[in-house]
Amino acid sequence: LTDLPHTGLLAAALLIFYAYRGFSIYSYLVVSTLYFITCDYGQNFWMAYVFIAAFFAIPVMRQFFITTPLVAIIKKLGLLPKISETERIALTSGTVWVDGELFSGKPNFKWIFSQPYPKLTDEEENFMKNDVEELCRMCSDYKVQIERDLPETVWQFLRDRKFFGMVIPKEYGGLGFSAYAHSCVIQKLASRSVTLAISVMVPNSLGPAELLLHYGTKNQQDHYLPRLADGRDLPCFALTEPTAGSDATSIISEGVLFKDMHGDIKIRLQWNKRYITLGAYATLIGVAFQLRDPDNLLFKETNIGITCALIPSDTDGVRQGRRHDPLATPFVNSPINGDCVVVGLDAVIGGENGLGKGWKMLMECLAAGRGISLPSTSCGGSKLVARVTSAYCSIRQQFGLPIAKFEGVEEVLAR
Repeated sequence: LTDLPHTGLLAAALLIFYAYRGFSIYSYLVVSTLYFITCDYGQNFWMAYVFIAAFFAIPVMRQFFITTPLVAIIKKLGLLPKISETERIALTSGTVWVDGELFSGKPNFKWIFSQPYPKLTDEEENFMKNDVEELCRMCSDYKVQIERDLPETVWQFLRDRKFFGMVIPKEYGGLGFSAYAHSCVIQKLASRSVTLAISVMVPNSLGPAELLLHYGTKNQQDHYLPRLADGRDLPCFALTEPTAGSDATSIISEGVLFKDMHGDIKIRLQWNKRYITLGAYATLIGVAFQLRDPDNLLFKETNIGITCALIPSDTDGVRQGRRHDPLATPFVNSPINGDCVVVGLDAVIGGENGLGKGWKMLMECLAAGRGISLPSTSCGGSKLVARVTSAYCSIRQQFGLPIAKFEGVEEVLAR
């Protein structure tokens, strides 16, 4: 190194490269040491250099003499923003798998490809080949677009074959399918009719069933899950409002704890929800709201936090509005309003223990919709587009050649 010109530039380039690749502190010390060897800084410099390098190279010294004082100064000056309880729950909810490695900045693809990936069981494969194929034959997307709804025969088929209960365990009458089977079913249905796919995916992702399985009481699970599995109850989940979408912390729908004339503690609800999939047809409505305890009946504080409850659609005060028509795609979507709706604590998912726990429930259960159902719908649509486009490019000719042979088309199609 001492014989090379511009050693300073070379050392700087190596340090930048090490930083980009995330090399350890020891790599930086080696480069710095080799560079300083080329310079005659004297004994005092080397004594100081070794002393300072030790602080960075030895973890115990680095932690005691550098990190601890630095963190203390940062805390004292208030340089870091405080994380609220709702933000902390969002950050700590769920787990990571290959996604964590993929977004690490330096993914180990050998490890990613070595992971055991799921396969369909014989039962799931049979369901795909028979029930799903039969459902696709029954549903004409053209007729769905014209009539603005699925045929009644399709709705009944979905109930009879338990399409709404794919994620519900068999002990409750559901199919007990894996997340992979759920994905495969939604992909296939999306290639036939987006309306059909959305109608099936919502009860199997963010909905009462998913929340009940993770947080419901035994009585709630025993009562509702069999009814959801066989289609006696059609669910929806009312989260979105005129001023709040997926940002659940912004909802203004309110529930207030009070005592009725018999001395029982109940909740009086007011809500105004929009764009609720299956809202106009649902018989069981999951509602997210901000819970308050102004008289401190159960809590010392007034604002308890987001809470999720299950409300039958025939409850007094519930109004299911006329359907929206978003994007001119006729899946069932509507506003839902609640005006002075009174329910007991047993309506809260998890019972009394579920009061104020709705944010955690939403953060952990939204993943089913965002990580399985919605990507599966997009994947099914992409497969359909690729199939149709490639077939058309093979038979559509221009200048005596299929347009699939044209580089401008071929390159995009291949990608």
